[in-house]
Amino acid sequence: MNEAIILALVFAVLLFAGVPIAFAIGTAAIAALLVSLDPAAASTVIAQRMATGLDSFALLAIPFFILSGQLMNRGGIARRLIDFAKVVVGRLPGGLAYVNVLGSMLFGSISGSAVAAAAAIGGFMGPLMKREGYDREFSAAVNIAAAPVGLLIPPSNIMVVYSLASGGVSIAALFIAGYVPGILLGLALMLVAGVIAKARRYPVGEKVGLSDAIGIFFGAVPSLLLVFIVMGGIILGWFTPTEASAIAVAYTFVLSVVIYREIKWHELPRLLTDSAATTAIVLLLVGTSMGMSWVMSSANIPQTISAALLALSENRILLLLIINVLLLVVGTFMDMTPAVLIFTPILLPVVTNLGMSPLHFGLVLIFNLCIGLCTPPVGNCLFVGCSVGHTTIAKVWRPLLPFFAAMVIVLLLVTFWPALSLALPRALGF
Repeated sequence: MNEAIILALVFAVLLFAGVPIAFAIGTAAIAALLVSLDPAAASTVIAQRMATGLDSFALLAIPFFILSGQLMNRGGIARRLIDFAKVVVGRLPGGLAYVNVLGSMLFGSISGSAVAAAAAIGGFMGPLMKREGYDREFSAAVNIAAAPVGLLIPPSNIMVVYSLASGGVSIAALFIAGYVPGILLGLALMLVAGVIAKARRYPVGEKVGLSDAIGIFFGAVPSLLLVFIVMGGIILGWFTPTEASAIAVAYTFVLSVVIYREIKWHELPRLLTDSAATTAIVLLLVGTSMGMSWVMSSANIPQTISAALLALSENRILLLLIINVLLLVVGTFMDMTPAVLIFTPILLPVVTNLGMSPLHFGLVLIFNLCIGLCTPPVGNCLFVGCSVGHTTIAKVWRPLLPFFAAMVIVLLLVTFWPALSLALPRALGF
């Protein structure tokens, strides 16, 4: 019990003091071990657990998907996907709002990064929507809410992290399970954006001629093919998700550097450096979180919390609502990677006792944390969306509320209707 108290206290103090979360996690884990071990032994144990936690073939997918995301973000793919989205939904009432959501879905699903989607799509769509008469705060709200959708639609690094934290839930099954919730969330955001756009009488997008539409479609096909290559290869068993991430790098390299020629050869060293820095941050978070998870396990924290929640009520619906509220709160102040690594071992025993599949819980967990990306104080999509939209959190907060309501409604559907997450993987044999 002393270890649990020290772990929670030190972590909370360091977190609210502004210490980088990876160092807060590692320091808290060492501090908790000092109850029973000397400083040298405690540091050695955490270092060993970090090394053991990172010794996973599945984690190789993270640097590859990060690099492919960097190549996509700078390779002109966002512009081509937005042009394609204009052809598909641009003529609907408030068409540019639909384009923003669909563009984020497409780009996020290909890059696997919500922040990259917020920056790339928002940076392009913001000025365009302003020029067409859209309110600046509404445009930013649409971009912020839509950016995390790509984390549910594979490939997604956070699903790889959850697979590690859960003890081996199939990454391929997680990827496939994310399609229906992700598309459903995108459609819900489109519905909200369309209702608001119609009420405010925002303009319809310009009509695209047939010849131009065909040219735009073929221009976007190479980018869209990546989804079919990666997911098709995984579903057909041609390669593992980790191997698929390497194939994604090779494909996006050829697309961005050789075919589109948006990235120059002299820019590659800087791009590789940025990818390496991002990878180092993510893997440091993974390592320290695995050390903290081991400390929590040795102190019986997951078992204690599980027993306390199950003793609170036998009502499955009530417990799942409590878990969702907890995860929504966690998502407001903790980054997705450590949140998944810390709370998966705590909450997974609870939900399995309630009869929830670990695969289903993974989607619910990730969905909750996606909403957290749009909320202060650490919502990266919120900050990036406000920055590229040239507005402030105070001004964009009210326009975001209808989108939050839609996100929560879809979250509850995904939570209490397991088939939304499980039907597709089961149909494909996972």
